[in-house]
Amino acid sequence: MGLGRFGGGLGVTRWLLEQDCSVILTDLGSEEDLSQPLEQLEDAISSGQISLRLGGHVEKDFIETDLVVANPAVPRPWDNSFLNLARSNGKPITTELSLLVRHLDRTRVIGVTGTNGKSTTASMIHHSLKRNRLESYLGGNIGGSLLNDLKGMSSDAWIVLEISSAMLWWLHEDAGDGGGWSPGTAVITNISPNHLDWHGDEENYVMCKEQITRDQLPGEICLRGEHIASRATPIPLKIPGRHNQDNAHLAVMAVSTATGIEPGDAARGLADFPGLPHRLEAIGTDGRFFNDSKSTTPESTLLAINAFAPNYSRIHLIAGGYDKGISLNLIGTISPRLAGVYTIGTTGSSIAASAGSNAHECGDLRTAVRTALPRMQADDILLLSPGCASWDQFPHYEARGDAFRELVSDQPGITGSD
Repeated sequence: MGLGRFGGGLGVTRWLLEQDCSVILTDLGSEEDLSQPLEQLEDAISSGQISLRLGGHVEKDFIETDLVVANPAVPRPWDNSFLNLARSNGKPITTELSLLVRHLDRTRVIGVTGTNGKSTTASMIHHSLKRNRLESYLGGNIGGSLLNDLKGMSSDAWIVLEISSAMLWWLHEDAGDGGGWSPGTAVITNISPNHLDWHGDEENYVMCKEQITRDQLPGEICLRGEHIASRATPIPLKIPGRHNQDNAHLAVMAVSTATGIEPGDAARGLADFPGLPHRLEAIGTDGRFFNDSKSTTPESTLLAINAFAPNYSRIHLIAGGYDKGISLNLIGTISPRLAGVYTIGTTGSSIAASAGSNAHECGDLRTAVRTALPRMQADDILLLSPGCASWDQFPHYEARGDAFRELVSDQPGITGSD
C-alpha cells in the first residue's frame, strides 16, 4: 500500500518477489506519477507476479491477502478505512522497516530520529564508521531499503537507520504480543512540533519520537542533541554551519559510545564528509562549490548563506526558479553583502530587481554558472541555493542540483569529489 518514489516501496517489493510472493501494488498515484519505480519492476508486472491498482485502492485487496505492507507515509493509519478493513478481517499489517528489523541484531543498530538534522547525523555516523574501516549500512527514512542487502551483511556489520516519527509509530504498532523494538543505540537530535498532518496533534508526534528508546534494555545507549557541549571544539568539516557542527559532534559521540572507537578517530572520519545531496552539499575538495538545490524558500537560502558567516563577500549566489507567489525580497535584501547574485527561472527578474546592481539576470542555470565563474576570486564560493521550487525548468530539485554538479564538474577541486 503506497509504492512511493523514494525507494522503500520498491525495495520491499523486490524482496517480497525474492520470497516467491505474489504482490499487489496499490497506490493513489497514477502510472505516470510512479513511472520510475514501475519501470524497474516491469518484468514482474509483465509476468503477472505483480498486479497493479493505481489511482485508488480496492477494498477486496485488503481482505483477500495474507499480508498488508503499508507505506509509513500514509497519514493517521489508525483512522485509514482500508487499513481498518484489513484489521477487522484479521490481516496482519507491517512496513518495510518492521520487516527489516526482524532480521537485525539490534545491538548492532544505531537508530537516529529527531525533527531536524537526523538525515545528516545518520549519514555522518555511517561515513565515520566506514572511514574507520568498519562494515556499515545506512537505511531507513533516508531512502531505499536494506532488505535486499541482508544476504551480504556480516554479523559484525553496523546498521545505521534514520527513523521517522511515522516509522516509530509502526515499529511499536506492528510489535503485537512479541513486544516492541528499539535500537541498541538510540540518537535523538531534537524534537519540536512537526508533521501534525500525520500525527493529528503535537502530543502524538512527541510520543512517537520518544518511542525510539521505549524498548531498550537497561544499560543500552540513548544520546540526545542537548548532550553536546555548547562550546565544543569545532570538528574540521567540508560543510559549513553551526548546525552541521552540532550534527557532527552528536555523530562522533554515537560512533565512539557504540563501537569504542576513540572520539578523535571518529571525528577524523568526518573530514571528507561531503554533506547530503542537494543540502549544502560540498562538490569537490576545495570548498568552493556548494549544491543547496533543496532550498525552495527564501528563509532556507538565508540559512545557507549564514552558514558561511562572516565571509559573505566571498559568496556568489545562484537564486530563482518557479514562482510560488511568495515574497522573495529577503534574497534581495542580503544581496549587497554578497559578491554577486545570479538569477534564474521565472522569478529571476523580480529577484534581480530587488537585488539591485549586485545582480545578474541570467535566465537559466548554465548561463548563471558561466557568468559567475569568471568573476570568482581564488577563495570565493559559488552557492546554488535557489529559494524557489524547480518546476519551471526542472522536474524536481534533485534534477536541478544534478545539473549544477555537472556544470561545475570541470573546475579545480572537483576531481577528488566523493
